[in-house]
Amino acid sequence: MGLPYKESFTMPFDLCDVKHDAKLPLLLAYCLTVSGRQSQLLGRSDAYLLEQFQLVWIITDYEVKIKRLPLFNETITIQTEALSYNKLFCYRQFDIYDQEGNQLADILTYFALMNPETRKVAPIPEEVVAPYQTEFVKKIRRAFKAAPLENPKSKDYHVRYFDIDMNGHVNNSKYLDWIYDSLGYDFLRHHNPVSLRLKYVKEVAPGGQIRSLYVQEDLTTRHEIVSDGQVNAQAIIQWQKIEK
Repeated sequence: MGLPYKESFTMPFDLCDVKHDAKLPLLLAYCLTVSGRQSQLLGRSDAYLLEQFQLVWIITDYEVKIKRLPLFNETITIQTEALSYNKLFCYRQFDIYDQEGNQLADILTYFALMNPETRKVAPIPEEVVAPYQTEFVKKIRRAFKAAPLENPKSKDYHVRYFDIDMNGHVNNSKYLDWIYDSLGYDFLRHHNPVSLRLKYVKEVAPGGQIRSLYVQEDLTTRHEIVSDGQVNAQAIIQWQKIEK
């Protein structure tokens, strides 16, 4: 277990959807902002990594369990800690709580280090993770692996300028945006996510075209983001129908 860090804030209008629920892609992005502030306080900011090691953090996987999504104007607490690391991955936990201390969501995130020039993954230096007081483990967690989709439905998108982040690739939250949007307004209006497993496979090039594919089996949807004939991301989401 690592050094915990937490922040509380009130859910603003722009982080919530038509149901007054948190937008999951933006909520995950905000969690990364919280962990980024911990890194800055510990002297391990993005600028430090780039200057000292010519490396940046990237996310390879999300494992998310949701009891309920935070609501508009609700004050929540996000607690995070770097759980453990091995040669190539760092595993960071996020827990979201309401004001009464009830857990709303459990998020496990897989991080890796990448050279932004070569786009290659690099080993994790011990001095980078030491301030987080996290444990080194030899074992690599078994990441989500999905079977190819059969006869999927699809929707095409163009990669826009504002989809690209400071690392020069499509922002992590955008993939989940494309995944969600392919399901359509009516489905999203009447369903909430219960769990999500999301794997980033290959970067999407700036200015390109992507296709968001999915198949639905009852309350489970399986997804692929594809560009130039290659799979860029895979996901599986369990949903719960909203009872009126």
